[in-house]
This record gives sequence, structure tokens and C-alpha cells, in this order.
Amino acid sequence: MMNLNLGVIGNCQMAALVDQHARIVWSCWPQFDSDPVFCRLLQHEPADDRPGEYVVEIDQFDRSEQHYLRNSAIIQTTLYDRSGSAIRVTDFAPRFVHLGRMFRPIMLLRRIEIVKGAPRVRILLNPAHDYAATARQRVRGSNHIRYLDDNHTMRLTTDASISRIMDGSWFVPDRDMHLLLGPDESVAESPADCFRMNFDATLDYWQNWSRGLSIPFEWQHAVIRAAISLKLCTFEDTGAVIAAMTTSLPEAADSGRNWDYRFCWLRDSYFVVQALNRLGATKTMEAYLSYITSLVADMDNAGLQPVYAINGDAQITERIVDTLDGYRAMGPVRVGNQAHEQIQNDVYGAVVLSATQLFFDERLANPAGPVMFERLEILGRKAVQEHDQPDAGLWEYRGRKRVHTFSTLMCWAACDRLAKIADHLDLADRAEHWRAQALMIRELIETRAWDEQQQAYTESLDRPELDASLLTMHDLGFVDADDPRFVGTVRAIGAQLRRGQHLFRYNAADDFGEPENAFNICTFWYIDALAAMGEEQEAREMFENILACRNPLGLLSEDINPDDLTLWGNFPQTYSMAGIINVATRLSRRWQDSV
Repeated sequence: MMNLNLGVIGNCQMAALVDQHARIVWSCWPQFDSDPVFCRLLQHEPADDRPGEYVVEIDQFDRSEQHYLRNSAIIQTTLYDRSGSAIRVTDFAPRFVHLGRMFRPIMLLRRIEIVKGAPRVRILLNPAHDYAATARQRVRGSNHIRYLDDNHTMRLTTDASISRIMDGSWFVPDRDMHLLLGPDESVAESPADCFRMNFDATLDYWQNWSRGLSIPFEWQHAVIRAAISLKLCTFEDTGAVIAAMTTSLPEAADSGRNWDYRFCWLRDSYFVVQALNRLGATKTMEAYLSYITSLVADMDNAGLQPVYAINGDAQITERIVDTLDGYRAMGPVRVGNQAHEQIQNDVYGAVVLSATQLFFDERLANPAGPVMFERLEILGRKAVQEHDQPDAGLWEYRGRKRVHTFSTLMCWAACDRLAKIADHLDLADRAEHWRAQALMIRELIETRAWDEQQQAYTESLDRPELDASLLTMHDLGFVDADDPRFVGTVRAIGAQLRRGQHLFRYNAADDFGEPENAFNICTFWYIDALAAMGEEQEAREMFENILACRNPLGLLSEDINPDDLTLWGNFPQTYSMAGIINVATRLSRRWQDSV
């Protein structure tokens, strides 16, 4: 049965998910939100000839071993048969600096090595078209196969047997084999030389990038893997950050909560940028700000959407496709996301928060100044205008609107940071203006979001329900972690939403009924709040517990079943991976106290 014990490879242009059997089960070409050419992840019991397969298979399979090469986005999977013979499959997408530019072609490279014995193998390669509605026409060359498509023809260049790949037949290899799948272009070198050159340069790139991270002393492997995963979820061409690489992985079994996450949520992107900034990886922030600057320039009176396509397109119309079964046959499979039509008023704060470091970080070659501040003031005015208006909230309710406290809180954050930026730029009158706006919004939250009986801030103004987003109030700077109101809020949320070592977003029924699984980022928020309050021992125990819930390659999805600890939801989820970084940074012992 398909599960989320998957690894991710990519190059910030495209990506692929590789399972423990060396099958590429998901990959969209030519970019994250494109048509999936490999889609076994959403196919229930696929036949060998069903489009969407890319499999390296060993006959009489017994077991496998899989790992990332140290501090890289290169995966090696070793497959053993029942007689002890074995092959090793190495998978990656090239990424390195070439001719003064970042080389990130739309290409997947594989090497099959004989490790032991005389294994019998086969290679199944059948790229899909139009969400697996059809297979691509194949045209054989002397040392390549072309997979035709009106928009994006693919070419496999290889030193393996073309006939055996075309036929999908079993054979016993007598040498290492290399498979270069990419654009319909000739390869000048031998497949082996091309693989080797790209492999060496890509490994060097990722290890140098990892070496530049300012990581905490504890949980280093977890933090580095999280950072690389977040980097892989950035679309470098525009600066967009996707929420996840997949669509329609259900939040819980047969729940219908199946969404397409291959887009850029402004809120999620803030948390990703914040996490990478904490590690000193500021280039992602600079690229992302270029992306959102264009969005702000095109913003009309309706304001910002919560989510955009990775090219900045505002239209990502949601539809259901019937050519894919869904994860474990749990449809529907959705393409596009209706959330782009929603009003979510926290987005103004998310963008301002994302941009704030640009004004204060002296490492940057071109720090932001008055021009950027004026653009952000446009968002500040929208935040003031919308701070007390009902919206769908950060959990994107489809069936109701309320004045959600988190949205109001983020509007406050927009004004608060604009005041701080204005002070930094010596714009005294603007600083005074934004402080006054922030104070006005603060008073609204303090009077209408506080529940005296529960001793907690509540999900919405003038309502008693709780939700986990308010665990971020201290991190956003609204309250101190030792403020009795914040402590009371954390206690109340823990009492209502904690299930064992995991947190739910909320417990009230929504458009799809009551939530069934915990939401991983909420667990990280809770751990962070405990640590900030001084309850470090409990925070560390919960953190170790959720780290143990990662898959074998160190990745997390969006949700987790608190009973059997299975992963659910889209994958890898940037919210979740950012949570690892943020909590590790807060909890870790200092380097100078540890070595």
C-alpha cells in the first residue's frame, strides 16, 4: 500500500518524490504546478502499462535501504532480492552554478549500479499526459527514446538497452547504467560522463549551501534536512514558495479534505522565509520579496489573495479530475484551489512581516529603503481597513466567515512593523501614525477576543471557540510569553486541542465534520509556546516525539494521526519543516555551552 515514506529530489525548478522501492511516484513537468508526468502516488494498484510510471525494479524483491547523501538532495536506494543480490539507484536533479548562472534544468538523472551478485531488473518508463488521461507517444532513437507531447516533449538518453526499456522486459545487467531524462535535446557527452559531471557539481552545491547555514548545536541533521527541503520548495524563477509538492493527499482517511497545495500561500511563505532567515539563508527572502512586490504592484481595490500560482497568476481555478484514483483510492483529486477566491485578511501582515528583515539586516547588499516602505504602506492601509471584517481565516473555512482573531492579530503586526520600519528610516510622522493604528487594533483584540471565563484569547471576536493559531501571539510580539493572558491561552488550548503529544487546529465541526488528525505546525507552535514560557523539559519531550514521527528520510507531511502516528496530508509540507527549524533554534543548547 502506498505511504508517505518518500524522499524529495529537485532543483528549485521542478521536483520528484521517490519511494523506498526506487519508484518515482510523483513529478510535475516543467514546474511544480504543471501536469504530473509521474503520478503513481495517486494511482491505486497501477498496472505496468498505465501511464505515469518510472520504476527501477529488482526481481524477487526482499528489502531496501534508502538515504540521502550527506547534506544534499541526492537519494540512494539499495534494492535486495531474496538471494542477496543487490542494485543501488542514485536519483537527483542537477543544480549548480554554471557560466555565472544557476543551472537547474528540467531533468532527472538516475544511475543503476550492481552492488552484489547477478540481480535481475527491469526499467518501466511511461510518462503520463493530462493527469494520466493518456500516455505519451514513444519514438525510438539509437541511444534515446522521445516521449512526445504538444507542449513539452521529453527525451531519455541512456546507455541501458533501449529495447528492454521500450518492452519493460527483465534482464540481468552486466554494467552500471545511466538514465538521463530531460528536454528533447541531444546530450554531447556519454551518459556516464554526463551523469558523473552533474552528480559531482550538484553534490558540491548542496554541501556548500548546507555549510553556510547557521544551525543550532542540537538536532543538526533534522535542521539541515528541513532547510534543504524548504529550499527545494522554492520556485527560483519567480521567487515563489509552494506550500507542498503534491495535490489531494487527504488530511485524514476518506475525509474528502483533499487540496492542491502546489501554489504560493503568502502566509505559509512567511513562515518558510522566517525559518530560513533564522539559519542565515537570506537569498530565499530576497527572491520571495521580488515575487510579492509584483503582486502588490498589481493589487486592485479587492486587495491581496491568500494564494497565487507560482508565476504570480491570480487565477488557479479548482476542478476535479477523474483520471486519477487518489491516494489509496481516496479521491477526489483536485487541481487548482478555490482558496484564491477567499478573503483572508491575515495576508497583509504576512507580507509586511516577510519584508521587515530587508530593512534591518546589514548582511544584505541592497537593504530596503523608502521606496519599499511606501509599497508596504499600501498593505498597511488595507490591514487597517480589513482588521475587523469577517473572513475565511487561516484555516480557509469554506462554509462560514467570522472576524478571526488571528487575522486581526496579523493586521496589528502589519501596523506594528511599519512603525518600527519608519523609526529605522527616521520617518517620525509615519512611525507615529502606524503606532496609533497598531494601538487601535490591539485594543480591539484585548477587549473583544479575550474570554474572561476561559482566561484565554479566542478564535474569533466575541465567540468562545479556541484555535491553535493564537499560540503564535508571543512570537509575533503581541504579548510576552510570561504574560498571564498568554499563559492562560496556552493552557486552554492545550486542554481542548491536545491529543497525546499532538495538537489539533480546532475541534469544532467545519464544512467536512470534526477534524480527525492533528496538524503538525500546531504541535510545533505549542512546543514553541511551552519553551518560551519556560517549560523547557515538556517542550523538549514533545519535540523529540514529533521528530520521531518523521519518515525515514526526515520529512513530514501536513497532518498526523495521533493514534497510530501515520502521516497524512500534502507532502513535504513547508509549514511542518519550518516548525522543525523554529523549535530547534529556540530549544537547542548554545554552541559555546556545548563544545
